[in-house]
Amino acid sequence: MRASLNGRRIAAPAAGATRMAAPRPLRLRCSAVAAPEKPVTAVLSQLDRVSILAEALPYMQKFAGKTIVVKYGGAAMKDPTLKAGVITDLVLLWTVGIRPVLVHGGGPEINSWLTKLGIQPEFKNGLRVTDGPTMEVVEMVLGGRVNKSLVSLIQQAGGKAVGLCGKDGDLLRARQMVEKDIGYVGEVTRVDATLLRSLVSSGYIPVVATVATDESGQALNVNADTAAGEIAAALQAEKLILMTDVPGVLRDKDDVSTKFAELNIKRSRELMQEGIIAGGMIPKVQCCVRCISQGVNATHIIDGRSRHSILMELLTDEGVGTMITG
Repeated sequence: MRASLNGRRIAAPAAGATRMAAPRPLRLRCSAVAAPEKPVTAVLSQLDRVSILAEALPYMQKFAGKTIVVKYGGAAMKDPTLKAGVITDLVLLWTVGIRPVLVHGGGPEINSWLTKLGIQPEFKNGLRVTDGPTMEVVEMVLGGRVNKSLVSLIQQAGGKAVGLCGKDGDLLRARQMVEKDIGYVGEVTRVDATLLRSLVSSGYIPVVATVATDESGQALNVNADTAAGEIAAALQAEKLILMTDVPGVLRDKDDVSTKFAELNIKRSRELMQEGIIAGGMIPKVQCCVRCISQGVNATHIIDGRSRHSILMELLTDEGVGTMITG
């Protein structure tokens, strides 16, 4: 359960403990793995809907004028219904005066186009091997097809968006990770957020594809989580939200009831040392910790497979994912 408006949640229960009841009789819950079969509006009375708005109002007021960086990827990019929900969430936040910045990957789309072009996707230790021809496809797909489709969806939903990649305005500089022998894959070394600040202050939603350049101008594929974290730090954003395919940080990866509602940096590091935070969750939590240490107020790891998870995390007392703070 969250404390109302101080930006923190009450400490997460120990694994296996019963979660404390919500303070209000109404609490919308979304499945951690799939959208509900019936629209939420079909089971809500008019009073219910007004109550939801009343609960969200203080959060809208608190975050009005604040920048929130959202890293978008995973299942939420593949399922049309989930994608529509993410776009709606972003436009709603933008409409009430919050300043979203969307940072995206596009792995499945890249794989699809590589296959169409007769190039076999290759991975090493979970990282895409990006040779010259693959890098051309990555840049084409991320900066073109995926980026512009998201811009179009945002504008169809009533928002104003501008699509760009890390090359534009010298937004993302990176160094090639030659030590990993995976080709044109980069590690972000510098962020120039001047263009993003201009777009945000002018009322646009920036949509950023994570293609960077090195000092020689060579395009590099960079991890979307890392890029989003560095962008959030450069903007001194209020929050960073990482959309994933898991409910949050779990004590037991197979038991959703063991999710941590809130962690701080110290506890996050302890859980990594204990092996509780493991595998693909390690770089995500490390990204969050680094982001907070650079001045971002809070980071959130949420399940993109749940409908409207962005709004549920930001605008309700309980939230739906794991919030990491200093």
